[in-house]
Amino acid sequence: MTRAVLAVVALAIACARPAPPVPQADVPQAVADSGTHITLERGPCFGTCPVYVVTVEGSGSVLFQGKRFVADSGVSTGTVPSARVDSLVAELAAAGYFDFADRYVPGEPGCRERVTTDLPSVTTEVQARGRRKRIEHYHGCPDAPPALQALEERIDAVAGVARWISR
Repeated sequence: MTRAVLAVVALAIACARPAPPVPQADVPQAVADSGTHITLERGPCFGTCPVYVVTVEGSGSVLFQGKRFVADSGVSTGTVPSARVDSLVAELAAAGYFDFADRYVPGEPGCRERVTTDLPSVTTEVQARGRRKRIEHYHGCPDAPPALQALEERIDAVAGVARWISR
């Protein structure tokens, strides 16, 4: 009896149809932006470079995880206006972020030579407007687009990380 019930439940699940997608034009802006996630992770250097991860959501919520050489170690949260997040996404797209190489690290085509070994790495990941991109960027790679570092700094500015890293 139990096997028959399980078989019927499994068949019902397998045959169930997913709900049709809601056309994007019918979705309120706050819901449409809920799929926006921008994450920046700053790695260590051979000095006192701040080490942290910050994530900004389309809603404007900010999650900061301080690791080393920051004023606030651990998890902190904040908010920014969602319009600033929308503007940041537009800046990233306009600057060509989604067209950059995935990796600017030693040994990769985007980093033919390394300037020094004591600089930090920054990893960014952006999911917005149906697109997703992750970039690893060692700051000792002179071949990385100058706009990439500027965009990393812009993510920090929009997220307001200065409130958690400044001493």
